[in-house]
Amino acid sequence: MSKFKTICLLLMVTLFLSGCWSKRELNELAIVSALGIDKVDDEFEVTVQIVVPGEISSKAPTSGRSPVTTNYAKGKTIFEAIRKMTTLSTRKIYFAHTQVVIIGEELAKEGISEALDLISRDHEFRNDFNVIIAHEATAKEVLNILTPIEKVPANKMINSLNTSEKAWGSTIAINIDELVSTLSSPETSPILSAIEIKGDATLGMGATNVDKVKTPVVLKYAGLAVFKEDKYIGLLTEEESKSVSFLSDKIKSTIEIIACPKGGTLATEITKSKTKIKGKFEKGTPKINVHIDVEQNVGEVECTINLTSQKSIDYVNKKTEELIKKQIEKSISTIQQTYRSDILGFGEELHRADPEKWKKIKNDWPTIFQDLAVNVEVHVKTKGLGTMQNSLLSKKKKE
Repeated sequence: MSKFKTICLLLMVTLFLSGCWSKRELNELAIVSALGIDKVDDEFEVTVQIVVPGEISSKAPTSGRSPVTTNYAKGKTIFEAIRKMTTLSTRKIYFAHTQVVIIGEELAKEGISEALDLISRDHEFRNDFNVIIAHEATAKEVLNILTPIEKVPANKMINSLNTSEKAWGSTIAINIDELVSTLSSPETSPILSAIEIKGDATLGMGATNVDKVKTPVVLKYAGLAVFKEDKYIGLLTEEESKSVSFLSDKIKSTIEIIACPKGGTLATEITKSKTKIKGKFEKGTPKINVHIDVEQNVGEVECTINLTSQKSIDYVNKKTEELIKKQIEKSISTIQQTYRSDILGFGEELHRADPEKWKKIKNDWPTIFQDLAVNVEVHVKTKGLGTMQNSLLSKKKKE
């Protein structure tokens, strides 16, 4: 009887386990690949990039129409603007597959906290999408640019962001959770990758932008955007952005070019980088020590140098160390003196090192940060020389 009662109970429970009550059919949804937020006068303008399923299918032939469409609406709040879009869209706007959120430059200058409140709070948004800034453009303009190779422009933006971070180091992928966490920290200000439109934005909206061999309008990452608290205050150059990636321990690979002893240049490929930042107080004065260990391979030799000699390898190591150190020190100085914003997390390191002493200086940290002593040490090891030990230039001279 006990087994019979158990079976009956299980059968009754299954009646409440149906998963179809909240189902959403694909043909009922407008799937959003990217979301853009701008500020126009005193209203938010929200733009959504919606995928046209039939135009991106690998099985069905395309009709030649655009693979995406954009809808936009204005409202006193972002929530209101999104709801107003229902008057334009024939389908329910679905945000669960949003890959990137773009914030327009003007809105970023005013402050991004208010704009991020809904998308960080709403359960329909996942927490793995990236946030980027539109440099010298609106988010709406960026989302209207069609891209070659990748049919969905949002895919292009994400792939370029990740590829650049892995192979060059001038961008850093920041998702919404990381951004909100940094904005919540009283010691650190955020950085975000910035994207710009190269060319006439109006031409980028048409099919000619993807039909030509040479694309007239492209979306290009311009570097890292610096924030003070939640306000966008400036853009780092490419070299400065790479230095920030070194300091943030985000460098996976990049290229450095050094001068050879007898003229010409030699390019190395950074294959591994590990950064350790330590804060300390000396007689009450805060200081930061940065230690960076780098491994590299020789990538390209355009000079006469004997790479079979340990002396030459030591020279390559030393020159690469000096170059990276100089670039990082220059970038730190720019961040301290020009932007005066602790985007590097030095305040957090000092807080972690000595909470009591940090408590005494935290109210004056914006002023102290400008003159903070930062010691940078870089150690480089060359691991590989490629498939040739010396340059073809050396062989020609011997012949």
